[in-house]
Amino acid sequence: MTIEIIGLGAGDISQLTIGVYQKLKNHQAPVFVRTLDHPVVRDLQKEQIQFISFDKLYEQENEFADVYDQIVKELLEEAKHENVLYAVPGHPMLAEKTVQLLLNQDEVEVSIIGGQSYLDDLFTAVKMDPIEGFQFVDATSFNRSQLDYRKHIIFSQVYDRYIASEVKLQLLEDLPADYEISIVEAAGSVEEKIIKLPLEELDHSMEVSNLTSVYVPPAKEQHLSHTFTRLREVIATLRGPNGCPWDQAQTHETLREYAIEEVYELIDAIDEEDDEGIVEELGDVLLQVMLHSQIGEDNGYFTVDDVIKSITEKMIYRHPHVFSDTQVDSVAEVYKNWDALKKEEKGDQRQSVLDGVPNHLPSLSKAYKLQKKAAKVGFDWDDVEDIWNKLEEEIKEVKEAISLKDDIEIEKEFGDVLFVLANLSRYYKVNPEVALNQTNQKFQSRFTYIEEKLQEEGKDITKTSLEEMDYYWDQAKERE
Repeated sequence: MTIEIIGLGAGDISQLTIGVYQKLKNHQAPVFVRTLDHPVVRDLQKEQIQFISFDKLYEQENEFADVYDQIVKELLEEAKHENVLYAVPGHPMLAEKTVQLLLNQDEVEVSIIGGQSYLDDLFTAVKMDPIEGFQFVDATSFNRSQLDYRKHIIFSQVYDRYIASEVKLQLLEDLPADYEISIVEAAGSVEEKIIKLPLEELDHSMEVSNLTSVYVPPAKEQHLSHTFTRLREVIATLRGPNGCPWDQAQTHETLREYAIEEVYELIDAIDEEDDEGIVEELGDVLLQVMLHSQIGEDNGYFTVDDVIKSITEKMIYRHPHVFSDTQVDSVAEVYKNWDALKKEEKGDQRQSVLDGVPNHLPSLSKAYKLQKKAAKVGFDWDDVEDIWNKLEEEIKEVKEAISLKDDIEIEKEFGDVLFVLANLSRYYKVNPEVALNQTNQKFQSRFTYIEEKLQEEGKDITKTSLEEMDYYWDQAKERE
């Protein structure tokens, strides 16, 4: 037995070919149809052609995917006993999930018999040339991140107001509320209707059906500032022949200081719990990535695509518990797998356990990283009390060096004290750089308070006693 699939076209019966029309007229059994809600079905029913629809499933199931699965299941069951003629709106190969499901099974032979797509009539209705590029999107199942607003976008299968509302909400994430779109009903038929309206009104008063489409015209540049493609174009323009002299003059080397500066400004925004600041500073960090990538492209060495590919593949490779079948039961196991994969990835590039710690890290952070790496292979204190004892020992040695007035030894011994403190902070899972930065900010805030209070009193801080400054220092502490 077989299942023959025919398309009913986009509009009225005049769109049916003679062959399809005769196939329907001559079929001895009722014709299965995905939905009766189609002009051609109503015309054919007047000619005594009988249909069995699956409309009831749309009411019974919560998800469209479940509806399609059930339709296919019932068609396959019916095909065990007789040849089945199954009719769908439009063309069978255009936005018909049940057809794709039938073609992907091998229980029953499936054949496709014509049908006119409504796209030709839709192109005419909205006066668009598809050569300019367009996206044909299933409104019941799409990913906003995949929408390309530079192209014409057509949403099909806008069955009801709920789907229209979901489409609107997704588009409002990227487009302004007054962006003009078009609702196209029954394109190419005598019932064709086109309504232009602002995006925010998409689901307000429209009557929708399975013949409803939503057309979104290409967006102008001012609406694309949130897209990666537009950012890439802007950076390329700044570095281009008619761009900015400063951007054109930059190299990887000249940008180094800015990369460090932007990261610290991001950390400040995070510490201040300033969401707007975090957004701005993340943008500045991203700018550094884009500038370095554009320099690489200008020099012919690499592009931002290579940068993205590198980190994407690294994240997939180092997370086999997410992207493969590796099982992990704790964060500790994730760390263990990460280190093993990282070592395998680097191969012979790193001869020492301590390789990979950046040379330009601030010294306190570098001490922390070095000790953390050494601890992974067992070079660590057994008991935290031993570290505290070591700290006392190093402080004693500092005092001895001071008593001997040996400047070189004093410097070395202070370094040892700081190194032990970094080790202590690691044991208590505290990043020493972050901890010290917080203390720096606290000191700066309290001292600024002292300056402000003295200024209010018209006093010169350079002529103020320590006792008075301590008084305001204590006030600042109480305010905190």
